[in-house]
Amino acid sequence: MTKAEIVCEIAKQTGVEKQVVMQVVEGMMESIKNSMINGEEVFLRGFGSFIIKRRAEKMARNISKNTTIVIPAHNIPAFKPSKSFQKKIK
Repeated sequence: MTKAEIVCEIAKQTGVEKQVVMQVVEGMMESIKNSMINGEEVFLRGFGSFIIKRRAEKMARNISKNTTIVIPAHNIPAFKPSKSFQKKIK
């Protein structure tokens, strides 16, 4: 499902214009993104959490050059669904 499809679905369900729904969806995504950039995690009860996972430094191989490289420690964004959400999917 794309963002445009989500916007159409919400507009249909609520009767709100698509442009308004698009602004709300964009605003929500921007707020989540900014919070995570600032090191904060986002918790949406009944849906899930947008969390920051820490990846440790590790060694990897560049197969084409047959060399080893060090991948530095870094953070990645992740989504963890709520338990009720997980139960509905299974």
